[in-house]
Amino acid sequence: MDSLQGFETSNANLSSTALTPNFPACDLSITTVNGSPLSATPSSSSSSSSSSSSSSPTTLSRYENQKRRDWNTFGQYLCNHRPPLSLSRCSGAHVLEFLRYLDQFGKTKVHTQLCPFFGHPNPPAPCPCPLRQAWGSLDALIGRLRAAFEEHGGKPEANPFGARAVRLYLREVRDSQAKARGISYEKKKRKRPPQAPPSLPPSNMNQNQ
Repeated sequence: MDSLQGFETSNANLSSTALTPNFPACDLSITTVNGSPLSATPSSSSSSSSSSSSSSPTTLSRYENQKRRDWNTFGQYLCNHRPPLSLSRCSGAHVLEFLRYLDQFGKTKVHTQLCPFFGHPNPPAPCPCPLRQAWGSLDALIGRLRAAFEEHGGKPEANPFGARAVRLYLREVRDSQAKARGISYEKKKRKRPPQAPPSLPPSNMNQNQ
């Protein structure tokens, strides 16, 4: 699975500003229908629990840590966008720009149709085909960002990470990489263990005896 470490490293080299959860230089608030902005931090019960547990530090799961890093990385991307883009104006098209931007940090070889290794899962020699973000990495990334958006006060119907264009793009990436790499992304069905035949009731002869 690819990661976003390359993106974070490149930003660290360009700027001395580290990725922070609040991004004070950016507008990560989500504007509601009545015009009041929501906080850029989770507005659910997690905020109250975090304040109550300030005395005793809690250890986040690996998924929660990765989701927080992904959210911060996307916020940094919005800051560096020209012109700068606020989260409330972010759409599915901007999410697609973000995914295409991440391709330059990918580590998965995707063969072109002109490559002699197109469709070979284990090519015997190197080739000049480009490196891309693997479909599995992008799919998991979008899932985490979609959840983070709603945790930070966004409505599901306005979630740019769940836009139809994003779903179609991920499907296209999955199909094209499956053909180029000669692999299948379809989930394998689990085989059910063979069931033992039902035990037969005792014969009538035994009952008569």
